[in-house]
Amino acid sequence: MKPQTVAVIGLGGIGGVAAAALQLAGRHDVLACPRRPLAGLTFQHPGGTAEIPLRCLADPDAATPADWVLLCTKTQDTPAAGAWLRRLAGPATRVAVLQNGLGHADRVRPFVGDAPVVPVIVYYNGERTAPGSVRLRRVAGHDMAVPDDAHGHAFAALLEGSMIGAHPAPDFALLAWRKLLINIAVNPLTAITRQRQRVLRRPDIRALGLAMLEEAVAVGRAEGAALRPDEATAIWATLMTYPEEAGTSMYHDTMAGRPLEAEALTGYVVAAGERHGIPTPLNAMMLTLLRAVGDAGG
Repeated sequence: MKPQTVAVIGLGGIGGVAAAALQLAGRHDVLACPRRPLAGLTFQHPGGTAEIPLRCLADPDAATPADWVLLCTKTQDTPAAGAWLRRLAGPATRVAVLQNGLGHADRVRPFVGDAPVVPVIVYYNGERTAPGSVRLRRVAGHDMAVPDDAHGHAFAALLEGSMIGAHPAPDFALLAWRKLLINIAVNPLTAITRQRQRVLRRPDIRALGLAMLEEAVAVGRAEGAALRPDEATAIWATLMTYPEEAGTSMYHDTMAGRPLEAEALTGYVVAAGERHGIPTPLNAMMLTLLRAVGDAGG
């Protein structure tokens, strides 16, 4: 693949790792679009640590269309990234949305016009350990999944030769629901307890998490996802393979006093349950608690 221009919006755990991995590979022209410009990133990865120089742009008005835009903000920050998206997304641009939840294309369509949108399921654990420092942990067989179409394959090709990769998945819609199930269990439980993922090893937390998952699985089936009879226990078994010391996005946001991504995750399940007449009392309770935590600034 010939070198392409890749603009990365957001340099948190996910965006920081993506920008660092692409820059380290040296195959493309990477432009970072963070809230506060950085001269570079300290990139901690399974093979060691690398100092990554970055080309940053501070003003969206100075941006021009890129070949690729990687939107790596939290879902609730999508409107705030609108100025970047409008300037960076041209007729020949592809926009990859590396965000949690469902409905990726619907979120960004008002800002990107007719540009193709590639929804991306992110499995790798990216953590912003300090200003200008990010850490990559691998927690699954694939770093990311994308739709098994021309745009998904183009995104996978973009990452070739870098430290992260993407798998074009024929069952992408099902995988998206399974990732949502992971998120509605692990994110609220770590945020509310203010503990990393080792808290999931507690038997009482396991029982609560499984009950939350059973509610969400019923909603997912009503939404058309072909989830298995043992989906809840399978999701929990997956969580038990993750490192105990790993955090979650909501955990880190809670500890830093930042807004929480509750509406796109737990809120989605609760709202969909209401549409289908499926009770979700435990997830509704979690949503109430997460809103209170977020309103209190962590």
